[in-house]
Amino acid sequence: MINFVYDNSLGEQRIPLIDQEQPMLRRWLQKVAAGFGFAIGELTYIFCSDEKELEVNRAYLSHDFFTDVITFDYTTPHCINGDIFISWDMIQANAAEVGTTAENELLRILAHGLLHLTGQADKTPETKAVMTDKENKALSLIQR
Repeated sequence: MINFVYDNSLGEQRIPLIDQEQPMLRRWLQKVAAGFGFAIGELTYIFCSDEKELEVNRAYLSHDFFTDVITFDYTTPHCINGDIFISWDMIQANAAEVGTTAENELLRILAHGLLHLTGQADKTPETKAVMTDKENKALSLIQR
């Protein structure tokens, strides 16, 4: 099951893509996972503010910096389970910085978090390049 939830740190903010396209997003994420030999068990995307993301980063990872995505991995062999925190503030800022829409950046980050749960790392320039390639392949599977 794939869940999309809003943390109360966003107040009344909503994300149209999430509110309107959940069935399509679920099918797409399942297809991406299957491409890596995984089924999806329990996967929750939590949309929050920069401040909440920083709080989570400090509390659970001992990192004192802002980030767009934090992935908590509970995956078992061939079954993805996890919680993925996504900063909606950071998604919008990143989109403006790279000249794309917030929707496109959000799709990339949805895939990015899922790819972490399949074992993909992005700590070095080489693994970042591989991650970007896999994100692009995942994005090519979207059928709207």
